[in-house]
Amino acid sequence: MGLGIETRHRLAKRAAEEIKTGMVVNLGIGIPSLVPNHLPEDIKVMFHAENGIVGMGPSPNSGDEDENLCNAGGFPVTLNSGGSYCDSSIAFGIIRSGRIDLTILGSLQVSQSGDLANWIVPGKKVPGMGGAMELAQKAKKVIVLMNHCDKNGSPKIVEKCTLPLTSSGTVNMIVTELAVFQVTEAGLILTEIFPPFELETVRSKTEAVFQVSKNIRRIAY
Repeated sequence: MGLGIETRHRLAKRAAEEIKTGMVVNLGIGIPSLVPNHLPEDIKVMFHAENGIVGMGPSPNSGDEDENLCNAGGFPVTLNSGGSYCDSSIAFGIIRSGRIDLTILGSLQVSQSGDLANWIVPGKKVPGMGGAMELAQKAKKVIVLMNHCDKNGSPKIVEKCTLPLTSSGTVNMIVTELAVFQVTEAGLILTEIFPPFELETVRSKTEAVFQVSKNIRRIAY
């Protein structure tokens, strides 16, 4: 079952807390595309899209969409002052040269060691891996926003990914509707929980082994 729009925005708002002034940030399709709507006005960053935009702004108001201005997922966006357009090959060159400070992606599975599987379910047709492989490998920090479980109720934070990998050991942070995990050299650490959920719920819906932070945060929004 998919997440409701309020919950999707809650995840995007939490991810926005990780963005600092001066960053170049890439946003994946889906929940990550909502992040610009939650960025404080005093935080100045450049949002990057693989289709050739550097300087994306938040989603336009209904009726103000520009049919020629969209993100990599094909959804309408705006352009901030100072933003620019480039060829897709240049957009990928920015990624591959390590100039992306932070990428925020969706995923099908993430392992306890930070392996990312987000591009295919075997047997289903997809257009391709897209830029996820380059982003996961080259971005300085990788955050995943996703449902805690799949539509069948199976955990998506797992001991070992069973789906084809996009990248190994590159995820730094996982945000779901239940909780926030940090992926560290010491293993997976639960650092935050979204009310009204409790630790027991997170444990029951997580296959991966994880530690619990001594100063766990209960997110207020």
